[in-house]
Order: sequence, then structure tokens, then C-alpha cells
Amino acid sequence: MIKKSVEVLLESGLQARPAAQFVQEANRFSAELFLEKDGKQINAKSIMGLMTFALAKGEEVTLIADGVDEEEAVEALVNFMTDKQ
Repeated sequence: MIKKSVEVLLESGLQARPAAQFVQEANRFSAELFLEKDGKQINAKSIMGLMTFALAKGEEVTLIADGVDEEEAVEALVNFMTDKQ
């Protein structure tokens, strides 16, 4: 299992379209993926869960991955959240 703290650097945060793209990216991996914020944990492969967090630019979350491709998943999702496009 891998846990990594990440600051969201996307201009629009992880809301609406970026949230959908994040979930689509997360679903490419077989590892179980979760995001944790303020003591709450959601499935990173769930658009509804991600929307409840309403992550804005500058907010910090913990990405948790557990499975055979956990390292690749963490790398891809951290890159997604920190891409400043």
C-alpha cells in the first residue's frame, strides 16, 4: 500500500470536467484507489465520491493505492493533479 500527500495544482481544481477525467484515469488501474481529506475517504474511481470533496486549487489530499499496479497509479494520478495546465 502507498500513501502520498498531494496538493491539487489544476487551475479549476478537481471539479466537473477535471474530476471526470481523473476518475477515467483512475479506472485504468486495477489497484484500489482512495482519496482522503479531513478524515473522510472516498473511492477515487467514483465520480460521485470525488464531487463530494469539491477539491479546489491549492487543497491537499492523500492518495492511497493498494494493488499490483499501485506505483504506476500513484505516479499517473499525482501527475494529473499537479499538472498546471
